[in-house]
Amino acid sequence: MTAIAELSVVPVRTDGMAGEIAKAVDALEAFDVTYEVGPMGTVVEAADASELFAAAAAAHDAVDEDRVITTLKVDDTRTVDRRPAEKVAAVAERRDGDGDGD
Repeated sequence: MTAIAELSVVPVRTDGMAGEIAKAVDALEAFDVTYEVGPMGTVVEAADASELFAAAAAAHDAVDEDRVITTLKVDDTRTVDRRPAEKVAAVAERRDGDGDGD
């Protein structure tokens, strides 16, 4: 079983956000998740959705701003253990015509 999420924590401010976003990413270290930071969000992977929700809440709380917008999109696959890289590879195979993409 694998739960994969796309997490975006955005401090609402007029200047740079990198420092506050770094705090949100650092908060993920306290949880049993793996993650990959991207330019528009962070992909987070855990054994179950409850760990993702807890990690996302901690990332949200780590940002010290008057206003924070957090988006969490979860794929909770309960019957198959599939890694994020496998999902990306399935799309690449489909584009190359080398497989059925499943």
